[in-house]
Amino acid sequence: MTFPRRKGLRRAGGLALLGAVGPLAAQVSAPLTQPGLVPEASLQAADTAWMLSATALVLMMTLPGLALFYAGMVRRKNVINTLASLVAVAALVSLLWFALGYSLAFTPGSPWIGSLSRAGFAGMDYLKGSAQVAVSHIAPNVPESVYAMFQLTFAIITPALVVGALVERMRFSALLWFTGLWSLLVYAPVAHWVWEPGGWLARLGALDFAGGAVVHINAGVAGLVCAYVLGPRQGYGREPFEPYNLGLTMAGTGLLWVGWFGFNAGSAVAADGRAGLALLCTHLAAATGALAWMFGEWVRRRRPSLLGLCSGVVAGLVAVTPASGYVSPASAALIGAVAGLACYWGATGLKRWLRADDSLDVFGVHGVGGLVGSLLTGWLANPLIGGASGHWVVQALGAVAVMAYSAVGTWLALKFAHFMVGLRVDEASEQLGLDQAQHREHLGS
Repeated sequence: MTFPRRKGLRRAGGLALLGAVGPLAAQVSAPLTQPGLVPEASLQAADTAWMLSATALVLMMTLPGLALFYAGMVRRKNVINTLASLVAVAALVSLLWFALGYSLAFTPGSPWIGSLSRAGFAGMDYLKGSAQVAVSHIAPNVPESVYAMFQLTFAIITPALVVGALVERMRFSALLWFTGLWSLLVYAPVAHWVWEPGGWLARLGALDFAGGAVVHINAGVAGLVCAYVLGPRQGYGREPFEPYNLGLTMAGTGLLWVGWFGFNAGSAVAADGRAGLALLCTHLAAATGALAWMFGEWVRRRRPSLLGLCSGVVAGLVAVTPASGYVSPASAALIGAVAGLACYWGATGLKRWLRADDSLDVFGVHGVGGLVGSLLTGWLANPLIGGASGHWVVQALGAVAVMAYSAVGTWLALKFAHFMVGLRVDEASEQLGLDQAQHREHLGS
């Protein structure tokens, strides 16, 4: 089988310069098969600069982008808890990524999980005296420290997305237990399956340029399981839950839209034509997603809404994520349009059918959008663009595998968190609001 070019591999074949560096010494070795030291002169300065920028953009997607997006949609009494949850998730996942997560996800091991060779970022060195630097075998033209940090921003935003399904009724301490376990038990193995060249889905030829399955299907299914296990909020379906401030949600949407350029174009791990194409595809899909959701809402409800437009933007961005480095701009626009309509149904009709209080429609947007994007990548991937042909059967297998594993892993993590501290706040605390009950803080007037 001819394997597709995986995330971050350069067209040059990932060759690295090893040995002495000087005007008369330039020995070219075989491609790296694991992280290791290379001469600093072998790095590509433009690629490194772009990856530093892309990393900042993706971190901005969570803080403050997703934080504002979610905070604007919850009720006023739960805004601070929502913001605190995302800050805490970012900090906790960062330390777990340093300790174990990166090594489990992005080092060679078995088809199911990586090794512990990079635990505690061991070996991630920069040796100025000998002009050597550690690089990953997946991204040999940038420092491994930059690649590990870039991937950390993905590891942060994935459980942060799940927060949208469980807001307004989960204990803050339980969220921390759940997030820590989920990050290591679910996210790291799935990232290894898809993005490490030895992962079993990578070997099958599954295409996921920037996280349709690893991030969005994974988070969407986890959110749905959380909604079922926690149960509905008090008054759900019987009383209106007024969003605190849709202006914040719109501001968060703008930050997500811009940050997504780092998310998708950064996944080329190079300042090259593929990164540029991924950026263009990302923008077009966001635009068509917004208009498609608006159209569906206009037909169904006889009026468009700001929240619908913002949700459509995110739907288009989600769906184009796995495809952005493999498809043409026209295909990206089509993916966004399909996702806008599909996710509108996911957040309305499908949500009613599932009878789950997925508070901010994590499954309806990220789960459905990720599934739409992953399947359409199998049909629309152009080998002249990405060097890989899509196979919808392989894409479907990958999506189903991630859904099943995420569901089971999420349930286990929730059960452990419940055993440790209990999952849900009491009725009085929920009525008072989690800002006061969990943090003794409140918004100013």
